[in-house]
Amino acid sequence: MKTYSAKPSEVEKKWLIIDAEGVVLGRLASLVAMRLRGKHKPLYTPHIDCGDNVIIINADKIKLTGNKRDQKIYYRHTGHPGGIKQATARQILEGRFPERVVEKAVERMIPRGPLGRQQMRNLKVYAGTDHPHQAQQPEVIDLASMNPKNAR
Repeated sequence: MKTYSAKPSEVEKKWLIIDAEGVVLGRLASLVAMRLRGKHKPLYTPHIDCGDNVIIINADKIKLTGNKRDQKIYYRHTGHPGGIKQATARQILEGRFPERVVEKAVERMIPRGPLGRQQMRNLKVYAGTDHPHQAQQPEVIDLASMNPKNAR
């Protein structure tokens, strides 16, 4: 027996589109992270980018359970001494870039390092329904119908 190791030229990447309207954030992020890494494929190889390209639309209509919308705090640092800034999930979702909540949730489920950064480049998140990837003919994944707990 030999363990099969996929080569980058053998990997077949698909384009997927997920509508995030009414979907719970953590459940969406875990499914997207699995698809970006390629763990759903039988030829998964840990050191190769075997994941698919994922497009998420309606990221501004994502749902958070419990009181997370008001109590979950995102921190960032300006780089200057004492420059730590914070914002709640509500402030970000109602702000200028609501897609950052989804991007951060997925990013934190992907391993850090060069391969993780390469896999994150395969994620495209849009606040509205419009996206410039129609030419790739993305396959639609209905996350809300997979499990009743996925949607609110």
